[in-house]
Amino acid sequence: MKKKFLALILAIILFLGASLACAESGVEPAAPAPEAAAEDPVVLRHTAVIQGQAVDYTTTTGYLTVDSSAGSCQMFYMAYTLDGAEDLSRRPITFAYNGGPGAASLYVQLGLLSPRRIAVDENGRSETFPVTLKDNEYSILDLTDLVFIDPVGTGYSRPAEGVDIKNFASYDSDLASVGEFIRLYTSRNDRWLSPKYLLGESYGTTRSVGLAGYLADTYEMDLNGIILISCLHNLTVLMDQENPPDLSYALYLPTYAAVAWYHQKLADEYQRMGLEDFLREVRSFAGGEYLSALFEGRTLDDAKKADIAARVAAFTGLSAEKVAGANLRVTYPDFCQSLLADQKLMIGRTDGRYTGPFTGNDMAENGTDPAAAAIDSIFAAAANHYIREELGYPSDLPYVSLSYDVNGYWEFPEVFGTGFTQESVLTNIMNRNRFLKVWVLCGYYDLATPFYAAEWELNHVFIHQDREANLRFTFYPSGHMFYMYEPALAQFRKEAEEWYR
Repeated sequence: MKKKFLALILAIILFLGASLACAESGVEPAAPAPEAAAEDPVVLRHTAVIQGQAVDYTTTTGYLTVDSSAGSCQMFYMAYTLDGAEDLSRRPITFAYNGGPGAASLYVQLGLLSPRRIAVDENGRSETFPVTLKDNEYSILDLTDLVFIDPVGTGYSRPAEGVDIKNFASYDSDLASVGEFIRLYTSRNDRWLSPKYLLGESYGTTRSVGLAGYLADTYEMDLNGIILISCLHNLTVLMDQENPPDLSYALYLPTYAAVAWYHQKLADEYQRMGLEDFLREVRSFAGGEYLSALFEGRTLDDAKKADIAARVAAFTGLSAEKVAGANLRVTYPDFCQSLLADQKLMIGRTDGRYTGPFTGNDMAENGTDPAAAAIDSIFAAAANHYIREELGYPSDLPYVSLSYDVNGYWEFPEVFGTGFTQESVLTNIMNRNRFLKVWVLCGYYDLATPFYAAEWELNHVFIHQDREANLRFTFYPSGHMFYMYEPALAQFRKEAEEWYR
């Protein structure tokens, strides 16, 4: 039961006529492909506006049959290549996916990277319902070709006939199938000399770090870079487990503080501070006096406990009585349901900016996350329309955007059974590949994978001093899917230009 519950929680981490549609997106109509088979992709040419410039590109949509140690499967992908490149073999290429691990790639595709994205306002709310699509002026297609991968059990990806889907439902088998897809795509499209990058979100960051080692060890394929969005590399500090360690509470506290600041639940002295100045103070307290007090446990004297409770309350907008009553250990479900309880609202777990009516359900027991409720359905509708009408790939299969069944298959023996961490894996691959650059992107309002936890994890990657410049962080005033706040999306685009070029 515990493993199924933890797997379910990981799924929540995430987050996430035809001619007229083609004309609006700049697509050149192609002959219909009602029986498009595996290994027989649909290829279309398009035009979009990126950074004020018209960009011509080609999409290739279909399957690759992949044979790995997990078994045979058909993996669905959507690839974007810039037209007119002088030497395609030397142009950067980025393989992208989401997490879950039961999530398809639609979130980073239609929210962040591709030349088309969902039409949402500055704060990530849909401009219409159902949602529509528009050109993505922040796309990075002019900087790198893009290949979006749907792991087995997500999107249209399926195991071969007679192969059990559970064969693919583990950390190692996932690396084997996705890794073999990347090798096969690279070989068939003459991309071995291209600078190669991975981009993953949430559990996709776990996959990326594992893949960097797997590709190097198995195929001698080293990478130029990894982009890690909303990191998940040390599951021992997650609060989604029985009896989380004291460190978890210290690592979550700055996110509680950021969300309380956003909703203006703090005293004037903190509300007047800029967010980053405020969080520097909270970080110092969380990793110092607060963690030390937690370490003392029941031996902490009453006066000191009262003092720490008052300071936690001041940073989080909760009452000192509530904090003390929880023995200084407030869980994220309790925080989400308590911060705006006076308004009968709860806040989002994957993005604390979002609010919704309090449902009475415990978020840790399948309660409703207001952020997920606002986001998931608009992406699912957009993906189903986009793949059929704009990429020209018809299928009667359901496009599985987020599968709780897939997560239920994952027993995570390598993860939860052994105190899974990846700090040593990342240390090893960065030390042996001097060209590998790692870019970590975090949302301040993300209660699924807190930013301070990502800092703590990556601060325990003991790379050589001449590799220090290869590791960088960016923090956004947004949530788990940082790109659901347009100023953050614009900032990402600007920084991506520097990072790729």
